[in-house]
Amino acid sequence: MLAIIGGSGLYSLGEDFELQEQLSRETPYGDTSADILQGRWHGIELVFLPRHGPGHKVPPHRINYRANLWALGHAGVTRIIAVNAVGGISADMPPLTLALPDQIIDYSSGREQTYFDGDDAPVTHIDFSWPYSAKLRAIILEAGLQQGQSLVDSGTYGNSNGPRLETAAEIARMRRDGCTMVGMTGMPEAALARELDIEYACLALVVNWAAGIENRTISMQDIIANMEQGMLRITAVLLAAARKIVQ
Repeated sequence: MLAIIGGSGLYSLGEDFELQEQLSRETPYGDTSADILQGRWHGIELVFLPRHGPGHKVPPHRINYRANLWALGHAGVTRIIAVNAVGGISADMPPLTLALPDQIIDYSSGREQTYFDGDDAPVTHIDFSWPYSAKLRAIILEAGLQQGQSLVDSGTYGNSNGPRLETAAEIARMRRDGCTMVGMTGMPEAALARELDIEYACLALVVNWAAGIENRTISMQDIIANMEQGMLRITAVLLAAARKIVQ
C-alpha cells in the first residue's frame, strides 16, 4: 500500500481521487492532522494525508507526526512519498526545482521524535544512516524522467523548526553544514517512518531561495505562485511513480 503525504500546496489529489474509506483520526498518540483518505487515484489504490490538515491550519512545529505515521502504518501502508515545499540553498536548487534529497540534518526542537519513549518502551536505536529509501527514490526519479521532468537526485534537507522563516545567518550555517535545501516538516517524519519499517522518500519542490542567498526580501507572493506552478509537475510525477509502484 502506497501513501502520499501532501505538504504545503498539495491538500488533495483532486477530482480524480475516488474516496473509498475515510479512516478515523484517533490514534494512541492523539489525533492525526486530518482524516486518512483511502481510495483510488486514476485506478491506483492508495492513501492520502494532508500533513497540515484541511486548509493548511496546522503549523510545522505542531503537526502530530507520531499520530500521522502510526495511522498510516495501521492502515497497511508500506511505502510513503512525502511532498515537501522547501527553500533552495545550493546553486542547483533554484525555485521550481524538483529534488529527491538523500540526507537530512535536523535543527528542530521540542517535537515528539520517537515511538520508543515510554516507561514500557524498549531502548531502541534504529539505523538512520540513509534516511530515505534508495529504491523508492529510484522509482520516483525514473517516473520523473519519463514525464520529462528533471529531478535533482541528491541533496541534504536542513530541517528547521518554523513556523518563521530562517535568518540569513542560519542559512549560512546550514550551507556550511552541507545542506542544499531547507524545510520545516522533514523530521521527525522520516525517522518515525523508519521506526515503523515503512519505506519513505521525499519529493521536494523548491518554492524560493532561502534567506540571504539573494539580496532581497523573501516574498510570500512569489512562494505561493511557485507552489501553484510546481504542484502541477509534482502531481504528474506522483502519478507516474504510483503507477510504477503498483505494477
